[in-house]
Amino acid sequence: VQLQASGGGLVQPGGSLRLSCAASGYIFSINTMDWYRQAPGNERGLVASITTGGSTRYADSVKGRFTISGDHVKNTVYLQMDSLKPEDTAVYYCRVVTTSRMYWGQGTQVTVSS
Repeated sequence: VQLQASGGGLVQPGGSLRLSCAASGYIFSINTMDWYRQAPGNERGLVASITTGGSTRYADSVKGRFTISGDHVKNTVYLQMDSLKPEDTAVYYCRVVTTSRMYWGQGTQVTVSS
């Protein structure tokens, strides 16, 4: 099973993007579906996470601006990003964690610049 992330691109500060991540096949026993990001020279860090029960958590830097949602039946996770800032520029990765392993997507570039 592979994860395919899409929706990245170039956007001006204050703009919005919606990232999507879909699995190529069915993933059993999902615990969480997450988005991470990595900017040049920085470590990869958690942006947002959603459990199968719908509980969410966010990095402090994106609270109130980003919204994660997921469809655990379709194995798809989304990240709605509003009020984007230049510091949100990074490669965004999706991740799915199950009871036995984790899957990573290939990453999608988000660039926030005027």
